[in-house]
Amino acid sequence: MVKPEPKPSDADCAMATNEDPHAAPRRRTTDRVKRRLDDVPVSPSPNAKPRRRTGDGWLDRWADTVSDLTRLRGSHPMVDAVIDEQVGRRIRIGDRWLADFASCNYLGFDLDEEIIAAVPEYLAKWGTHPSWSRLLGSPRLYEEIEEQMTDLLVCEDVLLLPTITHIHTSVIPVLVGDGTIFLDGRAHKTIYDGAMYAAGHGATVVRFRHNDFEHLEELLHASDPALPRLIAMDGVNSMTGNAPDIGEFARIAREHDTLLYVDDAHGFGVIGERTPDELCDYWVKGNGVMRHLDVPYDNVIMVAGFSKAYSSLLAFIALPTRMKDALKVLAPPYLYSGPSPVASLATTLAGLQVNRTRGDLYRAELHRKTRRVLEALHRFGIRTPNRSGYPIVEVPLASHEEIDEMGRYLFEHGIYVTMAAYPLVPKNEVGFRVQVTAANTDEEIDELVQVLGSLKDHFLLEQAVATV
Repeated sequence: MVKPEPKPSDADCAMATNEDPHAAPRRRTTDRVKRRLDDVPVSPSPNAKPRRRTGDGWLDRWADTVSDLTRLRGSHPMVDAVIDEQVGRRIRIGDRWLADFASCNYLGFDLDEEIIAAVPEYLAKWGTHPSWSRLLGSPRLYEEIEEQMTDLLVCEDVLLLPTITHIHTSVIPVLVGDGTIFLDGRAHKTIYDGAMYAAGHGATVVRFRHNDFEHLEELLHASDPALPRLIAMDGVNSMTGNAPDIGEFARIAREHDTLLYVDDAHGFGVIGERTPDELCDYWVKGNGVMRHLDVPYDNVIMVAGFSKAYSSLLAFIALPTRMKDALKVLAPPYLYSGPSPVASLATTLAGLQVNRTRGDLYRAELHRKTRRVLEALHRFGIRTPNRSGYPIVEVPLASHEEIDEMGRYLFEHGIYVTMAAYPLVPKNEVGFRVQVTAANTDEEIDELVQVLGSLKDHFLLEQAVATV
């Protein structure tokens, strides 16, 4: 059973829809919903048959609950868009070319010629997809990646699974059993979904205010230490670009003999450990938030993926070997899912080699270009919550009602970004997210800066607080 969440006092604890981040959308009249669905563009059917069914009462009732989400397809040109062509970080949608700042390919490995050239050899040897589950037969490529990742992360062991979502929904329920999950108020939706899977198996879910150590400790003190307890949170936040004080949360986990579960999807590959010869503030190796903040793995497991910085469909858990051995027979994706495509295993191995030889140069370029964007926003007096300098730059709107027009303005001016529209985020967090990559050219950064500078003449943006 899920315990009622105490009403948090800060807006950070809200996510996704209305004031309750995970409440079902409010019901609307069927006629209104049907009108909204009729407004949503429908792509032509390849066999010329009608795509929209009529007369289904269940469909009308279901559509009634998701009408705010379906509206986005018709109101935002950067939602559910079909990209027809890509050249570098320029994309073509229909007849319009845009500079792409919605990609999470932070290091530009998706375009690296050495990595691309490595794929055919692996395909010739392994085919496109060895379709065993890993428990039945694990291709040697997995073992090679796990060994290299253990060295890179400086952790005890690593287990590979296809995606971070697979990990959250399969591993969290196994780790917590019928115990309690303490869930950060801004934890990513996929972590929340994993917690809900666990709740369905008997776990209790309690939410603490985002990044609030004292609130978490109060909840831990009130919980039963005889049952398993898990603290679940993000590393680098996917909207603000900031990281919490992982060291403090790890201390709390050790003192309360519980496990800290960190999703570092947006930190791994970008930020890493300190060395005397570091080229930028992201430091070196890109081995993630734990090494970046110099936090030991005691009472901590870190989850991340290769789909962002490494541009490969694969994910991992940094964990103790005893836990790895147990998950091999307890985590459904290891038992039942097919492995990642051979091309993704190949690009991961090639990417790890490129990371060793040229990765810090890519990170230095990424840092330089991100800094240009952040300095421009500061110069324009536009607020962003990004305090870290990491390459996720959120620009909130002062009025959530302008988001449709804002999206069209950016699109028409050749800039493609990630839209954060209601009800995907609360109304007070509506805006857009810029994701800089090492592969973006300086000319594309110039274009972005120019368009950002013009926004204040057309829209209500949150103003940066002047500092003395």
